[in-house]
Amino acid sequence: MTTSLTELGSKFAGLMFIWATIQQSFPYALSKRFDYLWRRVENYFYPYVQITIDEFSDGKRNEIYSHINSYLGTKSIKKDAKLLKVEKSKNSKSFAVSLDEGEEITDEFQGAKFSWRNYSVKLSDDSSGHRSSRSNSVPMEKKSYRLTFNQRDREIVTGKYLNHITEEGKAIQFRNRKQKIYSNNCSDDWYWYGKGMWRDINFEHPATFDTLAMDPKKKAEIINDLIAFSNGKDYYSKVGKAWKRGYLLYGPPGTGKSTMIAAIANYLNYDIYDLELTSVKDNSGLKKLLMETTSKSIIVIEDIDCSIDLTGKRKKKKKKEKETTSEDQEEDSDSSTEKEKESTENKESGKLTLSGLLNFIDGIWSACGQERIIIFTTNHKDKLDPALIRRGRMDMHIEMSYCRYEAFKVLAKNYLNLETHTLFQQIQGLLEEVDMSPCDVAEHLMLKNASGGPQICLDNLIQALKEAKKKTDRVSKESKEKAKQKFSAKFLRSFGSVQKLLK
Repeated sequence: MTTSLTELGSKFAGLMFIWATIQQSFPYALSKRFDYLWRRVENYFYPYVQITIDEFSDGKRNEIYSHINSYLGTKSIKKDAKLLKVEKSKNSKSFAVSLDEGEEITDEFQGAKFSWRNYSVKLSDDSSGHRSSRSNSVPMEKKSYRLTFNQRDREIVTGKYLNHITEEGKAIQFRNRKQKIYSNNCSDDWYWYGKGMWRDINFEHPATFDTLAMDPKKKAEIINDLIAFSNGKDYYSKVGKAWKRGYLLYGPPGTGKSTMIAAIANYLNYDIYDLELTSVKDNSGLKKLLMETTSKSIIVIEDIDCSIDLTGKRKKKKKKEKETTSEDQEEDSDSSTEKEKESTENKESGKLTLSGLLNFIDGIWSACGQERIIIFTTNHKDKLDPALIRRGRMDMHIEMSYCRYEAFKVLAKNYLNLETHTLFQQIQGLLEEVDMSPCDVAEHLMLKNASGGPQICLDNLIQALKEAKKKTDRVSKESKEKAKQKFSAKFLRSFGSVQKLLK
């Protein structure tokens, strides 16, 4: 047997020598033609192409590998893969499943079949031949995925399939990550100990649209608007508009503006950037903060009418310009006046201005990220500059009103697990006459002790509503009396003036 293999190897080597000699004497055109025929024969017996995706490329983590790992991990649960791994990172909501070393699964896309195999190679040295900085007893590991497919599906792979699994992998990672809430740094050093301009913690607010005390029709309108926005990538690109949307939440204190923000974030699974304008030095600092926010996020400025003096600023500036012009007409401006004016202008240029905030909302720099929502909240909508809340900046104005019966039913379900009760009709009548915030209603519905029950909570709410109604009626009566007295005094003055004229 050994002799026959040796003879076969010797004959094969002889054939290769003869073929090399013949190739040198063959015309170039004939040699190319023969190579083409040989490739045709080879492709007929093995018509497959392989693509390798390494975990690291040029010393940097390959994002495509991470997306493919997430995609195949989800597929492996539905397929017949038997060798799996389970991992959980500190930034993930739940564990992640992935293929173990050597495992292989198949996938289908647009009628084409693909084979994926996980490879892992342990290395003592790095790819350049130098000893790794790690201990010799802990070898490095090179991980990769190998995709095998028929060459007739090459265009599907390069044109659509790789993009498809990358986007699907991104979506899986996005759904599995923990949400964050960020706060801008308040210190003078913007890059806070090298950690950037934002600090973050996990966002774990339990609010949802199901538990939000609001009229169901208004709630459905908001949800439909959010769905249209999150699915509107192609539409926004088509109309040539940055993929962002603004919401203005306005209403009295305690009406659920902050809860609405949390419900929106949980519904879309977005991170929240809580922007404190009083901590922003100037327009340049605001721009830097915007540049460090991510896509799929919500930028929130709460109580914008109180956070910084932006209301009426342009009127003050115009008034100041008129006063300056008037002074110039009365007397010639000397050099000291010019220096003082320049100093004032330089001082104003170093502050956060309304113009800077407007550019932050929908200027050129506002398009530096995609799928971003900006939310303002205020208790006094009328105090805000119209330019700040016009459509295109604050696209949807949402009034957070006092608690009415539909909102009360949501609260009763949340706090007392009641969908109907004999006292509901009485509460409905009182809520139509009394302005009470959902926050106050929820406080009366909350069980204060173990011995309490739904009946006691509803009685407490009714008592509070009745007291509020008495107060409202008393205030209304006093207002009417004051108005009547004012009218009588005005009438008497007018009557006295008429009498004087007649005399």
